[in-house]
Amino acid sequence: MPAKRAHDAPTTPNKRQKGKQARIDTFFSSPRTPVRAPAASPPSPEVIIIDGPDDTTDSPKAGPSTAPSHAPPPAPSSRTFSLKSSHAALSYPSLTTDALTFDVLQVSAQWTPGAPVPYSFLAHTLKSVSETRSRIAITNALTNCLRVVAQHHPASLLPAVYLLSNTVAPSYVPVELGLGASISKSIQQISGLSSGALRDLYNNLGDVGDVAFAAKSKVRTLIPHPPLLVTGVYQSLLAISRCKGQGAVKEKQKIVEKLLIASKDEETRFLARTLTQNLRVGAVRTTILTALSRAFVLTSRSDGRQSGMHAPAVLLASVKTLASPSKSQKKPAVDDAREQIIELFDRAEGLVKQVYVRHPCYEDIIAALLKDGLDGLEQHVSLAVGIPLMPTLGSPTRSLDEVFNILQDHPFAAELKYDGQRAQIHGQRNDEGRLVVHIFSRHLENMTTKYPDVVHMFQSMCGEATGASSFIMDSEIVALDPSTGALKTFQELSNRARKDVQLGDVRVAVGVFAFDLMYLDGQELIGLPFRERRAMLNSQFLAFVPEEKGIARFSHVECCDSQLGRDAIEEFMVKATESRCEGLMIKLLDSCEVEERDAKKAKTRRKPFPATYEPDKRTAAWLKLKKDYITGLGDSFDLVPVGAWHGNGRKAKWWSPILLALRAADGELVAVCKCMSGFTDAFYKGLNDRYSLNDESTTSSRQPLWGGEFGGFKPDVYFRPHEVWEVRVADVTISPVSLAAKGLVSQARGLSLRFPRYIKTREDKGIEQVMTAGELARVYEQQEARGRHDGGNDEGDLLDVDIDGSVPASESDST
Repeated sequence: MPAKRAHDAPTTPNKRQKGKQARIDTFFSSPRTPVRAPAASPPSPEVIIIDGPDDTTDSPKAGPSTAPSHAPPPAPSSRTFSLKSSHAALSYPSLTTDALTFDVLQVSAQWTPGAPVPYSFLAHTLKSVSETRSRIAITNALTNCLRVVAQHHPASLLPAVYLLSNTVAPSYVPVELGLGASISKSIQQISGLSSGALRDLYNNLGDVGDVAFAAKSKVRTLIPHPPLLVTGVYQSLLAISRCKGQGAVKEKQKIVEKLLIASKDEETRFLARTLTQNLRVGAVRTTILTALSRAFVLTSRSDGRQSGMHAPAVLLASVKTLASPSKSQKKPAVDDAREQIIELFDRAEGLVKQVYVRHPCYEDIIAALLKDGLDGLEQHVSLAVGIPLMPTLGSPTRSLDEVFNILQDHPFAAELKYDGQRAQIHGQRNDEGRLVVHIFSRHLENMTTKYPDVVHMFQSMCGEATGASSFIMDSEIVALDPSTGALKTFQELSNRARKDVQLGDVRVAVGVFAFDLMYLDGQELIGLPFRERRAMLNSQFLAFVPEEKGIARFSHVECCDSQLGRDAIEEFMVKATESRCEGLMIKLLDSCEVEERDAKKAKTRRKPFPATYEPDKRTAAWLKLKKDYITGLGDSFDLVPVGAWHGNGRKAKWWSPILLALRAADGELVAVCKCMSGFTDAFYKGLNDRYSLNDESTTSSRQPLWGGEFGGFKPDVYFRPHEVWEVRVADVTISPVSLAAKGLVSQARGLSLRFPRYIKTREDKGIEQVMTAGELARVYEQQEARGRHDGGNDEGDLLDVDIDGSVPASESDST
């Protein structure tokens, strides 16, 4: 007869259960005073207290020593926290109510004044967000949450924002949890379930958070544990990320078990999801920034000074009457108060988002907001060397005719669009005069250790006596023939190791092709027109071919200005199509206004076209003319694999076809088409390895764990969205299956892609940068205007065959 599991135990504990509980409590009861580690080494995870360290002077930092440190403020002592009734259950109101009428004191009145915020409140917020698809309700819940945290305990605000945004540190700080199977082992350890019972739970529930909640629901502790705190949970995540070397797996598992043992109810569910970095809530970056800005609009300044961006105290008082105004109060007065606050919301959102795309560091932004509020944000948080700004993006165009039609007779530069990896390069001299270089990817990940040859090249170019003292440069890193300097393909570049490369181990030579300069010697340049930025780039940084072998080359992108005439631009376009380049980038040289005709109103209007550097914007001042468009070989789109079906025939052992998705306006991924062409056998094998369907997989599931809209597509397996694939298609078509761009072209149906064919994996892009529904709708409308649509509706039932055969491994095998 099988032994009873812990969750099958009777209410009255027997000797065996008491012994097990004693072991659990002994395991959990670590010393309350942390041991100080030597200054040269980080604190040992052994002494991490999950609800916040007592000593606030040795709070560990998240960032590396060579880059700006972005750690949370020191966590206050957990001993200061107590509920007004010991171990009482907290009851929280609905957070999705209108932020203008929400009562902050209704929440914080349950807590000791000035004490850290309990994690149960954050779990309640995440539960509120996960239970609705309404963008308004999600924004209200996050706004109300952040407002409560900011007013009750400001030191908890930064950890709360990180936990709500499903991150641990800025993207450019290499902090990883790397838990793998430790989570399932921890759940099994604290619940007493067998591995088979745990597997059955997962097969039934399909989500690690739900599994943890169910597994722990019947576990009882004889000694109540202190409540989890927001600051403590976040510090525990940092402790997990610091576990390295021998014994790291066990140390991580011990911290996870401590967290799960102390968690209660919904805390368990969202802790498990946080540990797997899959919160399953519909809160994207823009929503977090919106909520943060609104929370500070509704929060009076602590120093009592008047502010132009914060709602005045009188207006805040009148907000209380908005929900149910008295009979004596006139409705116009209520509407006027609401309009005033909404206007403040709009101004604050624009400011916070503008600051974030230039300086994407929550620590610096929140510190400035807590110190001087919204008014001083732009002055305190600006461009900084070592913190990457979000890149400007190009808008796709299809022909030179379209380019000239958009830009009219305004001067522009046509640049070769190299087939490499976009790189934002930062340089700054240290106190000894040596240039310190950081290299960031398109999605802001630090890849300095991937390119030691580029770092060495800049240090050689900018000697101690010459060159810039600080700069931020936009460029493309391309694989080169080391002897001739001839361009090589992106696939050659992808053969380099991704991190911790030693200079002597470089096997693929590269060149840096610079095309923009955003910062130079302490001066921000992004507000200058492109003509001036380019002139400063060309004069300050000259082409460089090193004598030393194994060092990267430096050059500027090859370009042709429109002042040379249309014939010269057309010849340059032909050169781009015949070379190993992706096509052309068309960039407006000077800010201007263009005339744009409004077909619906039958009139023209003047539209401003800024030639400034616009972080995180797909601007019409940068137009992308890819080779695929020029040669008429079909359109190329960047999409995300989100699912697959079991293959048939020869492909029965592989995933085929693959379901691809694009991004909706609210940031959610929406399935758009199946792809089954352009793959080699080696690629299929690598795909199976990356998305293996087993009990410990964190990348695939039979349930849709990672959100998204799938419409009529019902794949056999769902993928965790994290890759970006470039796909060439023949046509865009109306589809009864896809929900992509539904309502933009047709109110009843979405759009899909006909005959998609895999080209390559875009390692230089993140899933936030894939094609949007709005862009797909524009492509369809332009296609219809040219009469290119010659296919029927995509019914989503394409045969599992390669339309035009396979392609060489060098072109399609990204594994």
